[in-house]
Parts: sequence; structure tokens; C-alpha cells
Amino acid sequence: MTAEDFKSGQILLIDKPLTWSSFQAVNKVRWVIKKAFNIKKIKVGHAGTLDPLATGLLVICTGKFTKRLQEFQGQIKEYTGEITLGGTTPSYDLETEVNETYPIDHISEELVHKTTQQFIGTIEQYPPVFSAIKKDGKRLYEYARKEQEVVIEPRQITIDEFEITKIDFPKLEFRVVCSKGTYIRSLAHDFGKALHSGAHLSKLRRTKIGDFSAANAICPIAFEKQYLGE
Repeated sequence: MTAEDFKSGQILLIDKPLTWSSFQAVNKVRWVIKKAFNIKKIKVGHAGTLDPLATGLLVICTGKFTKRLQEFQGQIKEYTGEITLGGTTPSYDLETEVNETYPIDHISEELVHKTTQQFIGTIEQYPPVFSAIKKDGKRLYEYARKEQEVVIEPRQITIDEFEITKIDFPKLEFRVVCSKGTYIRSLAHDFGKALHSGAHLSKLRRTKIGDFSAANAICPIAFEKQYLGE
């Protein structure tokens, strides 16, 4: 690929590593393109943020294709991951420590599979308080970190598929196909409640955005080697 190709517009499928922010991945791609082709300035953006504790598909657009980011953000997404039963965390994932524990002895495999049905279709979901959604000009996580109370409005989302693919109590592996705006952390939290227990998200990987698949994605370090060598 040439400098002109990147400026005209490219869609890059990047496999975001664990602990990297989506912003870091975009920055790495931008830096590689600028360095490889001696370009001073190029637009680079991503369609749909992944939390640092999640891995998987980031659709990154360059040049004129950054105008298509909204189009990709609105597409159906697929995730796989792991829910841990028996404990909740304030962030609904492993960003924060378990703050409350719950019994799980009453939960059977049959109950787990049956309960997934409650979440399929168009439902209302409360985003986690540890999220980047803005409320009165501030991000929700800013209120959360200062332990300030804030009223969170529910959002309408659609879950097309929600299946438990493996059960090894207290761990449940899952696959979800959902609409834009779905928080898998909230799904894990709400699933625990529906089981009359508690739960948090312990692993998350985005596997698809529309027709794009993580199977065809490249990690940022491999992208760097491709264009800059060792």
C-alpha cells in the first residue's frame, strides 16, 4: 500500500491486545503510517471503543474513509467472553474489586440456559456507572471514581443471540450478538441478578462488527512490523 492509498481511505482490521486502550491502538496505527510513508498528517479513527480489559476487533479507518466510521459503528456486533457468578464489582468487570458476594448453589445448568431467554430481543439496559457516557457535561466514570451519586437513564438495545457455550461453575462462557450501544458488562451484571445471585464480566472479546471478523484482524505490533520491519 502507498501513502496515497491511506489518504484516499483504507479499512484496517486491528485485533486490540489486552490492556491497550482503543485510543492507543489508533495512535500506533497512525504513527506507523506517518513513519513508514513520511507523512506529516493523516486522519485515523475507530468504529466502536473497546475497554482496555477487552480484546478483539477494532475497525480502523484512514483518510477519507473516516467519514464512514458512523456507518460501521451502527452495525451488529458479536462478542464472546466469560461471566463469573457469585460476586459483583462496581465496574461490572475486573477493573474494580469484588465488593459483594452471593450464593450460587441454587443455580443449575438448566436455569442458566433458561435465563438467557429473558435477555433476547429489544430490552432496556442501564449502562455501567463506570462508563464514558456523558451526563451533565461529565463522563459517568468521573462521578463513579469520586463516589458521587448520579441518576443513569436506561437505553433501549437489541440482543439477537445470547448463548452460554460452556459451564464450569462459577464460570460461564458465552456468545452474544447485539446492537450498537449494548454494554456486555451490564448484561453480565443483570444476568447475575436474574439468577438471584451476582455476577461480573471476567473476559471479553469482540469477534465481529457487521461483516468484519476478528479472524481477519492483525495486532498493532504485527502491523508495525509489516510496514517498518523488525
